[in-house]
Amino acid sequence: MDDPYGTLGVARDASQDAIRRAYRKLAKQHHPDLNPGKPEAEARFKKITAANELLSDPVMRGRFDRGEIDAEGHEPPPRPSYRDYAEGDAGARYGGTDDFADMFGSMFDEARRKGGGRRPGRDELFALTVDFLEAVNGATRRLTLPDERTLDVAIPAGTEGGQVLRLRGQGAEGHGGAGRGDALIEVHVTPHPWFVRDGADIRLDLPVTLAEVVLGGPIEVPTPGGPVRMRIPPHSDNGTKLRLRGRGVPAHGGQPAGDLHATLRVQIGGADAALDAFLKDWTPEHAVDPRQAMETTP
Repeated sequence: MDDPYGTLGVARDASQDAIRRAYRKLAKQHHPDLNPGKPEAEARFKKITAANELLSDPVMRGRFDRGEIDAEGHEPPPRPSYRDYAEGDAGARYGGTDDFADMFGSMFDEARRKGGGRRPGRDELFALTVDFLEAVNGATRRLTLPDERTLDVAIPAGTEGGQVLRLRGQGAEGHGGAGRGDALIEVHVTPHPWFVRDGADIRLDLPVTLAEVVLGGPIEVPTPGGPVRMRIPPHSDNGTKLRLRGRGVPAHGGQPAGDLHATLRVQIGGADAALDAFLKDWTPEHAVDPRQAMETTP
């Protein structure tokens, strides 16, 4: 039976943060979705998950450290009661002990019923894929579990890929009247076609026309929260970076809202006879050689 500390590669006195970091690192490495067709990765992932379920619960971890349960969360077989002793060969030599054995046997049995046989359900890990904007802005997604139950999972604003959400009491059923474990929802975020997340900030390559960068003026810019208007300074170059404050990831968990950083990318477009004719006759007032710094001396 594997030692959960060894499975996660942490010391027995590791902090909960260290256990969580170790689990997330290993889970990403061995997740079945990232290792299709590799049964050894799936088996390793199950062991990692089981080890994390035990060690991430302070109560279960404490019981394991004290030897009250094994690595699978099972209690050892109960010790023989006084009834077992009195009714066996060793107790046969004591005549007239039936009432005595019944009395003490029932006491031991009651104690076992009160303190043993109850085992909370295991935590269960599920994967949920969400869109980029759902993770950034927050959303509610419905997840269907293998046992046909459905969970409405609240995705908090600012959720990052790989983050694990805990739904209390939605895991496996307990034993002996104990409650369910928790459902652990690992969130996977699909890429966006033009937004890229950088912490709380959002980065965007923004297509603009030649006229817009030369003349400047207001344009409409997409943001995770919807389109906003931004002013381009006249004579902006291709690659100019502009910032929209507070238009990145919304404020969440006590963290301020991020910014949106837009990099201008000039799009010339298709053939334009009027533009061709203008450029043939145009003489710049201040001619510039954009490749001057690239010249080399033989």
